[in-house]
Amino acid sequence: MLLSALAVGAVLGAVMQRGRFCVTGMMRDVFLQRTGRGLVAFLIVIAVHAIGLAALTSFGVISPDYRAFQPVAVVVGGFIFGLAIILAGGCASGTWYRSAEGLVGSWFALLFYGLSAAAMKYGALSGFNSWMKQWETGLTTIPQALGVSVWWFVVPFALLTAWLAQRYLARDAANPKATLNLPARKRPLHPYLAGLLVGIIGVIAWPLSAASGRNSGLSITTPTSDLTGWIVTGEGDYMNWGTVLVLGLFVGSFIAAKASGEFRVRVPDGKTSIRAIIGGTGMGVGASLAGGCTVGNGMVQTSLFSFQGWVATLFIALGVYVGAKLWLTPSKQKQTKTDTYNTEESIRSAEDAVLDTPAQTPGGFQVASGVITLPQKQKTKARPLGDDRYILDTLGDVCPFPLIEAKEAIAELDDGSRLIIDFDCTQATESIPQWAADNGHAVEDFVQNQDAGWQITVVKNGAR
Repeated sequence: MLLSALAVGAVLGAVMQRGRFCVTGMMRDVFLQRTGRGLVAFLIVIAVHAIGLAALTSFGVISPDYRAFQPVAVVVGGFIFGLAIILAGGCASGTWYRSAEGLVGSWFALLFYGLSAAAMKYGALSGFNSWMKQWETGLTTIPQALGVSVWWFVVPFALLTAWLAQRYLARDAANPKATLNLPARKRPLHPYLAGLLVGIIGVIAWPLSAASGRNSGLSITTPTSDLTGWIVTGEGDYMNWGTVLVLGLFVGSFIAAKASGEFRVRVPDGKTSIRAIIGGTGMGVGASLAGGCTVGNGMVQTSLFSFQGWVATLFIALGVYVGAKLWLTPSKQKQTKTDTYNTEESIRSAEDAVLDTPAQTPGGFQVASGVITLPQKQKTKARPLGDDRYILDTLGDVCPFPLIEAKEAIAELDDGSRLIIDFDCTQATESIPQWAADNGHAVEDFVQNQDAGWQITVVKNGAR
């Protein structure tokens, strides 16, 4: 049965990698880009999952164990996890597939995610984990608390999700974004198709996992901690269906990235490495407290309409919001002195500065003295190339920083100016063209110029 875990994990990894599927980015964009477009893909996963799991339960194929709600641990853990995934640059599953794309920063995050999760579940922090979970309620799922069938929640949620997806699809059809001219095997999946496939994979995963004696569906945190335990101790009990699932996720992501020319080892700078280590550690602690990550809670427990799943997801989103406000704000503009001033106001200010401080010469004559304070001019983050063309190098920056830098740089340019952006973050192949389309900027050129490297030329307000 472990081979089924490897197969499911490999397909899941390939779909997530090709769909740039990361819940961190989906939640983050709600706050940074003021759009719910990506979040709808996440809702699609929950809706498909909910329909499938409700059907399997109704027909007696699976019998989920509903977890009692532990409010303190879930609230605190969810919030910590939300903060941590901003620092790490991705959620748990996103960190796995980005590691397979060659991002060394994600390797650091994944390592410390596994170590901290293992410490919380089996090691030095297990006492703290148990203490936080001592406050337990008798609540399990919302339908059970209300005494109604889960279908009263599944059907309206699925209909709402379908309506939201249709709205965004219609909007995008009226204002399409630029895409890479690639053969079909290298084209990324539409996020909504990826969400649909992830949901279907999740439904298939549960009965296969249950057949191996593990009564659960998709999960990342416990399998990652089990993998750490197996590596450290060699005990066979740690090598289970879930452990093989995450190994398969890595393998599938690597194959997909390699086949599409999106694998390249990328070494982060010191600051990014430290953020990844802190973020990975926080992910393990937070997910262990909350009883799951954005997969275990955000996709599986929410589809069961459990209190744990929805409360954890809400506080993960809150953590993402706070983390985005703290760490993803644009950097302050650098300023440089100019050699000239070219407005009457500047000239008058300079003359006043000279005449305000008369000094006496040895011959008795008064002369003007003082420092002329010249106006400050903002220096663009992009390097000028001439002919109103500028280039912005974001190579090595993890998402969403290429987009943040691009927005900041283009704000300084005149209408019609061309901003050429070099980047190597796979998610930016979707986010930058979408930002351009949403804000009236034209895309003049968009190419993949190396393995896991792209260049896009954006004309400011060129589509208006």
